[in-house]
Amino acid sequence: MGRPKSEALGNVVDVVHELTKDQARRIIVRAQLLDAGRAGDVVEVAEQLGYVKIDPTATIAPCEHTVLWSRIGWSYEPGQLQKAVEIDRQLFEFDGAFRPMSLLPLMLPKMRRWPEREKTKQWLEANDRFARDILARLKADGPLLASDIPDTAQVSRAPDGWSGSNQVPIMLDFLLRQGKVAIVGREGRHRRWDLAERVYPTDLPAYSDEEAAELLGERMLQAAGLAKPHWWWNGVGKNSGEAAVVEGSTWKLRVDPEALAALEEADDGGRVAFLNPYDSLLFDRGRLRELFEFEYVLEQFKPKPQRRYGYFAHPILMGDRFVGMLDAELDRSRDVLRVNAVHEFLPFEPEEHEMVRAEIAELAEWLGVTVAMS
Repeated sequence: MGRPKSEALGNVVDVVHELTKDQARRIIVRAQLLDAGRAGDVVEVAEQLGYVKIDPTATIAPCEHTVLWSRIGWSYEPGQLQKAVEIDRQLFEFDGAFRPMSLLPLMLPKMRRWPEREKTKQWLEANDRFARDILARLKADGPLLASDIPDTAQVSRAPDGWSGSNQVPIMLDFLLRQGKVAIVGREGRHRRWDLAERVYPTDLPAYSDEEAAELLGERMLQAAGLAKPHWWWNGVGKNSGEAAVVEGSTWKLRVDPEALAALEEADDGGRVAFLNPYDSLLFDRGRLRELFEFEYVLEQFKPKPQRRYGYFAHPILMGDRFVGMLDAELDRSRDVLRVNAVHEFLPFEPEEHEMVRAEIAELAEWLGVTVAMS
């Protein structure tokens, strides 16, 4: 483990852990459940990561499913996620992600204060009757799709590229953020809504704003392992965990004490993982540059001539290093996983080639198709 040093903060002495880059990467990879061991189930992954991103882009499979497959492996089935959300209520959907129910009591204080922007407050005030109409409709007839609910808005928001002229989805999202409605499940990609009191547990612990923020910061650090504190960007507080620095970096970081202690455990050598472009490990581009020396650019929104690796290429993690990009797509019409290219940042050793090929074969088997190499 890295050698700690002390740093005075007023009358408090904060121990600063000195880590090598290898140790830093190992902490992060383990925290993201991408080390040699596999997670046991959907809930375990969500509890550790804090969220599983939802995104419909499915060159291989939708984000929520590839994130879970990359942690659990061949035993993961999409129905397990649906069961955890819609039947067992161990996960809930909020702000484009599935989150563990254990986080809800830490989020509720902020949800009850929302919104803070004056423009949003004014829109909600002007549409108070509209909000009450929706809540009454859900109480009487829920769960419902947004398309089942009439638009009775008094004041409309102009379409912004993300939402159309129908005000119902906008109001539902706002009521979700206030903790008044909840998503009970989906029909395809369409969300079904109900009153929060009929979806969320009623026996949740209560926390003050300060307690909730502190505990949430600790949970976000648990998911990150090691991170630069930023309450808005990654949810890690400036006092979350313990202080750390990494060789060759000027960043002042926070490290999860349990992840730090786990450095004493044997290293199983890692494995190969293909990461969906919206995977949480890829979220902090600065940390990827600083600690993994990986400059990641999502090429989905680039013109085709400007793409180097492909429309939705998946970064290849080998152990604690990013070694290449997998450009592949599922062709259901022919039941094949078409591998357009495996881009190697540096030429692979024969053993590395075999590890990547084996993981591609595992991915195809999980999808129920064969592999077609271009």
